[in-house]
Amino acid sequence: MRSIDIHAHVVPQSLWRAADAGKPWHGYRHEPGEGVGVVVGGGKRHGFVTSKVRFTPEERIRDMDAQTVDIQVLSIHTPLFGYHLDATTGLALAREVNDEIAGMVRGWPQRFAGLATLPMQDVGAAIGELERAVTTLGLKGAELDTAVNGENWDAARFLPFFKAAEAMGAVLFYHPQPFHNFMTERAPQYRLNNSLGVIVEDAIVVAVLILGGILDACPGLKICVAHGGGPACYAMGRLDRAWQTRFEGPQRIPQPPSAYQRRLYYDSVVGNEAALRFLLDQVGADRVVLGSDWPFVPWHPSPVAWVQGLGSLTAEEKERILGRNLEALLGL
Repeated sequence: MRSIDIHAHVVPQSLWRAADAGKPWHGYRHEPGEGVGVVVGGGKRHGFVTSKVRFTPEERIRDMDAQTVDIQVLSIHTPLFGYHLDATTGLALAREVNDEIAGMVRGWPQRFAGLATLPMQDVGAAIGELERAVTTLGLKGAELDTAVNGENWDAARFLPFFKAAEAMGAVLFYHPQPFHNFMTERAPQYRLNNSLGVIVEDAIVVAVLILGGILDACPGLKICVAHGGGPACYAMGRLDRAWQTRFEGPQRIPQPPSAYQRRLYYDSVVGNEAALRFLLDQVGADRVVLGSDWPFVPWHPSPVAWVQGLGSLTAEEKERILGRNLEALLGL
């Protein structure tokens, strides 16, 4: 059985080439400093906790071997989505990144699959680039932020995008900003923006996709949410109660929110065994997939060994999480 990791980030080599030459990269710039320095874009500074962000594909594969990960599903590091850019620059960024990810997949087809990044500030351009990424480049779908410049995914302008993704069979992987999220202003101390802000953003996008009627409008849509969807599944009882008592008229979805939670996929980056066991009990073993958040989360010795060592999981559950579910979802 192959181990397949859906949650593996890329900081493009094209960015590092620009940084080494002292040039900007699609509206971002690199500032040297501690470690590998910081990247600045949209008025925000993004540091890196590990030098692995500069790994070449060969170095990445050696690290995968050490962690017994057979296949990584590559996606851009989320601060580099570039949604704040003008549409032309955003599309140029997406095309360059997607070409690079596709090149890695072509070069090592047994080790990599890929997800595109898209210029979601321009829905038409995003649909066009998703089509190119899936049909021409052979990528499996796209990674998306949990909001687009503060706009939630239930906005009417995004529905054509979801319809197009559904028709293409594209997988949409939702991942929030790791540091510059709502928690940055609410409680910037204690690194709560990463430890709590990230998973609350995950839960919000789950709720928005369900309550916004996206899953009813696009019943064949393939969606995976990072970090186990945060506390979304834990909160389904509260969401159901609100649906039963507070929603009326055309905004009311036909079923309670909990009826939709098994329509989504969730990765295994949840923090501990109890959380993963709860998630499995809520959504089923066929809806949970392996994630590592490479290279930002340290695993000792690996995300694969962690799942394999969990006493509360059956052998069947472990096999599904480690590879079988993603083989089916991604057609690998």
